[in-house]
Amino acid sequence: MFLEKADFTQVIANTPLVSIDLVVKNPQGQFLLGWRKNRPAKNFWFVPGGRIQKNERLEDAFVRLTEGELGQHITMSEARWKGLYEHFYDDFVFSDESDEQVSTHYVVLAFEVTLEQNDIELPKGQHTDYRWASANEILADEQVHKHSRWYFE
Repeated sequence: MFLEKADFTQVIANTPLVSIDLVVKNPQGQFLLGWRKNRPAKNFWFVPGGRIQKNERLEDAFVRLTEGELGQHITMSEARWKGLYEHFYDDFVFSDESDEQVSTHYVVLAFEVTLEQNDIELPKGQHTDYRWASANEILADEQVHKHSRWYFE
């Protein structure tokens, strides 16, 4: 399902990517943020999520992402639709290892999911750290990426 780096760079350079962002709420009304270790949005707090793969149904992508990002099997029918967003970045996933200047354009399907508990196993693939924050804290924190803050405006 994954392309070679050169092919994926051409895709990013020439087309928008489609992704799902997960606005994850705990029983206390706080929201999950991860400290991004990869570009784009590197070194910012960001909501979990990820790209939809070629020939992957939306429902299948949603379950794959909730399992991969949250360790929870959650279906789209258990989530609340937040809206359609566009994210534009001046860099791309391979900027740290490439001389190419490639921008990234995401078309994002945002969903809110509510967890029954907030002591969950969280992966370290995209994020080095996690935290729970209120909507007001998220809006006030400049270290939360603007694209994630949009979900709370």
